[in-house]
This record gives sequence, C-alpha cells and structure tokens, in this order.
Amino acid sequence: MKQPLLDMRDIVKSFSGVRALNGVSITLRDGEVLSLCGENGSGKSTLMKVLSGVWPYGTYEGEIYFQGKQVKANGIRDTEALGIVIIHQELALVKELSVMENIFLGNELGSFASLDDERMHRRTQELLAQVKLNISPDTLIRELGVGQQQLVEIAKALNKDVKLLILDEPTSSLTNNEIEILLRIVEGLKQQGIACVYISHKLDEVLALSDWVAVIRDGDHIATKAAVDLTQNDIISMMVGRQLDELFPREPHDIGDVILQVNHASAIQAGASRPQVDDVSFSLHKGEILGIAGLIGSGRTELMQCLFGCYDGQYQVSIELEGRSHSIRSQRAALKAGIAMVPEDRKRHGIVPIMGVGRNITLSILDNYSTGLGAIDEAKESHDINDSIARLKVKTATSDLAIKNLSGGNQQKAIIARCLLTKPKILILDEPTRGIDVGAKYEIYKLMFALVKEGVSIIMVSSELPEVIGISDRVLVMHEGRLKGEFGYEGLTQEKIMNCAIKEAVLA
Repeated sequence: MKQPLLDMRDIVKSFSGVRALNGVSITLRDGEVLSLCGENGSGKSTLMKVLSGVWPYGTYEGEIYFQGKQVKANGIRDTEALGIVIIHQELALVKELSVMENIFLGNELGSFASLDDERMHRRTQELLAQVKLNISPDTLIRELGVGQQQLVEIAKALNKDVKLLILDEPTSSLTNNEIEILLRIVEGLKQQGIACVYISHKLDEVLALSDWVAVIRDGDHIATKAAVDLTQNDIISMMVGRQLDELFPREPHDIGDVILQVNHASAIQAGASRPQVDDVSFSLHKGEILGIAGLIGSGRTELMQCLFGCYDGQYQVSIELEGRSHSIRSQRAALKAGIAMVPEDRKRHGIVPIMGVGRNITLSILDNYSTGLGAIDEAKESHDINDSIARLKVKTATSDLAIKNLSGGNQQKAIIARCLLTKPKILILDEPTRGIDVGAKYEIYKLMFALVKEGVSIIMVSSELPEVIGISDRVLVMHEGRLKGEFGYEGLTQEKIMNCAIKEAVLA
C-alpha cells in the first residue's frame, strides 16, 4: 500500500502541566478529506497548530511524517514550504490591500527593486478562476464579503503549491450558496490530489465531504472511521461520550398572554437604497420561544438591534412591554426595560477579550456592586460570578482567565450568563449556536427551555433551519426587510420556510 501523505504519531501537547493532546495519531493520503470533529476545547485546533508549525518541533511529544520524511518545523514558513497550509477561522487577510497583494504577500515575484506586477496579476487571475471567483485582482479585500474572502484565502493557499490544506470552520459565516461553492472547490481539490483536513461542527457537511472522520474528546483520539459508515448521531455520540436523546430537546412549557408588542419597526442606513427593516410588526408571548428566520441580509439582526437600542443607523419602532410603552434608544434603556440581547458577532460585540471571564459576566450590572465612593462589593460580585459559571457550566480554569482563551461555546455561555444577571423579561439570542459544538448547543437548548419555564420570553434569530424548527414555538420569516410569513412549529418544514423567505408572502 502507498505510504500516507501525512502520518502524525502519538502527539502529546501540554500547557502548564495540563495535557491538551494525549497521544493523538492520524493519517491521511493524497486526495483524501479527513474531517476532525470534537467539542470546543477538545484539542482539534491544538493538533492543527502542531501540524502547521505554530507549535514548533520540540514543544510537543510524538512524531510527524509528511511525504515519508519527518517534519521538524520551526514555524509556519517551514510547513508551508512543504505544502502544508492552514486557513484559520479568523481570516488573516490585510483588508486595505488588494486581492493580488494579499495572495503574494511575502512571496512577491520579481526583485525588491522591481516587482513583476504583470506576472503576479496574470497568476492571480488564474487562481481566482480556479476558485470560481469572478473579481479583479485589484479589488480591495475590504470590498469583499466573508465568503469571497474565504475563497481568496484558498487561492492564496493554492499559490503556495499546497499539498495538504487545513480548513478550520470555513463555513461558519457563509451563506448556503457560498457553502455550496466552497464544498465544490474542495471536491475539485480532491480530484487534483490535494488532501484536506476539514474542521467543522456542521455534521451534514462533514458526512457529505469526507472520506474519513476522526473524533477527539478531551485531548484523546476516540476513533477514526470511514465517513460512509457513520451517521450524525454516531459522530455526536463519539464527541460527547454519551447518547443525546435527540438533537433538539424540546420540552413542554406554558405559553401565556402577549408580553411584547412591536409595531412599525423601520431601519435604514444613510445612503441606502432601501430600508433594512421595513414596517415590521409582531407580538411575543410570555414563556414563548419565537424563531426569526430568513436569508442573510433579510433584516433579522437589524430588527433585533432596533429592539435593543443598538442599531447604528436611523430607526423607529413602537414597543409595548407588559402593556407599557417604551422608547428604547440605547442598550442601557433596553436593559432597564427588561430586554437583554446576545449579539450575532460575539467576538466583536459580545465580549471584552482581554478581560476576565468573571468581569465579562458582571459587565452589565456593575452598578449593583457599588458600595459608594468608588468601592466594589467584591464578595457579592464573586458570588454572582461563581453562581453563573456553575449554572451555565462555563468551563474555565478560573474566573480571572481572559475570556479570549475560552472556547466559542463557553464564551457564548458567559455572554448568556451576563444577560441573565440583568433578570430579563425578554431575551434576544442572535445566532446563539454559531460556531459552537453539538454538546454546547445541546446545553444552550436545554437552558432556553429552562428559562421559558421560568416565564422568560425568548426571540431567537438563526440561520440554521433545523434549529429554528426544532426549538421555536412559532416562526417569523423575513425577506428584504419585511415580515413575509408566520408559522407554528408543528408540520413546519425547511422547504416551507425557504419558499417563504425567497418568494411567498404567507401569514398564518
């Protein structure tokens, strides 16, 4: 049998005496796709950092062989020279430079005194055609959408004569159409003999794309199995170490009278040709989970920002909460009224990365701990922090650890904990499970049902249609800023939602 392209043997990596990887071994051959699955914090990214040279030879135990030769990389440049290229979830493009400049950054053609712009321009055109991206090489990165930037990253990798491409959560922020394009490109790379390690929480993609699926749990290699022999439930069971009764643990709960009435919400950015939110009215009941669906750009997030007083353009909305009118023009006013929100982009708008987990949790209610004269009741704050961490099962070494060091799922739980400390009547969750693993998703779903049983009302925006159907009591569908449809969850299908989101106006 032909020797493997990649052979990682018994990789052990520790941080401050704690093992993040405990003897993990994986192999991969030319033209194969290996999906690496596991909960956040399981060791997937650490393993790929070892492979790509972020953690250099000597900082880990075990051996790596690539094309039959042992790899002793001192950094990323060494692994890229071998043809191992990693594209991180957080894209590493320079937004103020052009596509061509990004593709050749650090690998320019020509001499220092005279760059060969014509050759680089021609080569960039070839690479863009290869990834099916119809743009000029001179286009600035900041002018591109996230999906297009992802394709530029792949073009950049292809320019380095890639033999093994590592994709870390490549579709977490893409539209369905962009996902299809990306998956077709990976299939095309397979046909060229390029191997791929694919990290994703989207198990439907994993099974559609992969030859092999390797599962890591708490730093241990659980198994590597052929994708054709696996179901999503098989992968989930290996990831979490237990059977989940069902992916969406719907629980019975009482739904009361209307608690929130939103009338004539509208929002527009200066210079925009049409409103992002266009005269939307809806109601929310006490103890209800109301799902908001629609394509990206339909106005879902902007509508939530209007309710929470954080939309950055011009907006107007009439809000009645428990029969009282509220004028909400700031986040502070929203919190005071009893509305809390977990934002769509947790890294930009949800956390203070260098601040400790505990202080991120209490950030919205620091006034509650003031004893006057600038002093803080640290004992009371510490009690609330520890109570919140325990209730939401936030995995952190200490409450003082910078929150940027937590997994995405644990960051999300910390943000939810902060919202709950404000004792909200209405909790808005915008893409609550984006980029987090199936185990953390399950815990968030269980928490949502626990909250509605306590009488909290939830509005959930999600691009994951199975999640919308599996969790919501009622679903609103938006299209181009307008409310296009309303459905109960019983008998609701993804096809009904998509038809409504694209073309049909259905109010039921």
